[in-house]
Amino acid sequence: MGKNRILPIALAAVVLFSLLECFFTVHQIAQVVVTRFGEPVRVIQAPGLYFKLPIVEKIVYFDKRLMSIELPTMEITLGDKRRIMVDAFGRYVIKDPLKFYQTVYSERGVLVRLNPVVLGSLSSVLGGVSLSSLLSDTRISAMNKIRDEVNRAAKRFGIDVVDVRIRKTDFPVQNSAAICNRMISEREREARELRAKGVEMSKTIKSNADKESDIEIAKANTKMQQLIAIGEKEANIIYVAAFSQDANFFEFFQSLEAYRALFTAEHSETTFVLSSKNPFFSVMNVNR
Repeated sequence: MGKNRILPIALAAVVLFSLLECFFTVHQIAQVVVTRFGEPVRVIQAPGLYFKLPIVEKIVYFDKRLMSIELPTMEITLGDKRRIMVDAFGRYVIKDPLKFYQTVYSERGVLVRLNPVVLGSLSSVLGGVSLSSLLSDTRISAMNKIRDEVNRAAKRFGIDVVDVRIRKTDFPVQNSAAICNRMISEREREARELRAKGVEMSKTIKSNADKESDIEIAKANTKMQQLIAIGEKEANIIYVAAFSQDANFFEFFQSLEAYRALFTAEHSETTFVLSSKNPFFSVMNVNR
């Protein structure tokens, strides 16, 4: 009785296992190639539950999402004969899983088949541009050209190359010191030229300023002399008009002005020996 029970259970387990082996699911981010004895028989790209023959048919899954390919760093000679180290990467999508399975089989196979194509295109396109162009906006057109060339070659693998980009560029180690020294020398030369131009401009500006200052001072002095002359002329007219009315007062005032000019601090230590009857002191002579 024990053996009779075990046999049906074993058969049920085999049947259940076979049924489970007959069905498989395809996720929305995946696509499938169904093979029979190693040969592809159909391709499934829509998500859902599917049937396959157990044991004889196998399922190979491929990703629908954007995939990356990392490229080894390579040394490239640019159009201006400068050598640089280029670190690049690419992005691709599997569009034809059957062709992909037949040509490269797996994502690791992509590296083997696609790397030489990308590196060859990088070398070819960048070999026609200069370093200054590579560092400017024209780099975009060069990278688009590389992408298009690689994409045409990648069609036979069942993939579409979406993008090829340069992650980093650098000079070879042996050239770095020489390039740095040359750049330092160039910057020092430019600095010397700028300093020399600055000194020259400073002298020119100072010379022009001094010239303009001298001109303005001369104009001011001329104007001052003119105003003094006008003022003295008007003062003399006023004096003449005022003192002509009283000649004695005019003589008295003129004498006082002469005394003030003579007996100021400038002549305080000077000794004058004059007769008291000298006309110069006539104003002080009470017996006049």
